[in-house]
Amino acid sequence: MAEFRVASADDWAAIWPIWHAVVAAGDTYTWSPDTTEEQARALWMPPPPAVTVVAERDGAVVATALLKPVQSGPGDHVANAGFMVDPARSGGGIGRALAEFVLDEARRRGYRAMQFSAVVAANVRAVGLWTSLGFDIIGTVPEAFRHPTEGLVGLHVMHRAL
Repeated sequence: MAEFRVASADDWAAIWPIWHAVVAAGDTYTWSPDTTEEQARALWMPPPPAVTVVAERDGAVVATALLKPVQSGPGDHVANAGFMVDPARSGGGIGRALAEFVLDEARRRGYRAMQFSAVVAANVRAVGLWTSLGFDIIGTVPEAFRHPTEGLVGLHVMHRAL
């Protein structure tokens, strides 16, 4: 399937096209589709305790994830994560395998739970994946996301214990 590892600074050149394609589509992340490469790198490859992960298949980076505390200080035992799969490779199970790897990595790093603060309600594939992996929708912010084709849609807050 794919091999997973912590990304190095040298991986950014392979991550950026994926990051840019996913964010430019404007239908899954709250970042501006015209985010610059420099801004994107700062967002996706922040310093520790955050960690960026890549999935490789046949020597190519095909997906990436960011694992970090959802809060600092007394809330840093709850993780947050973001996931991006090369759009040309979606639907082949890489996202699920990467999610399972990141959940294990979060446990290994001592996180007690994982929280997603902004899952686009219209992103039925992501919502289905997260619920199948034990996440619950604990609330929805109505009309909090301007979807390019669906108009105003909600953003789910999702959570699961680790």
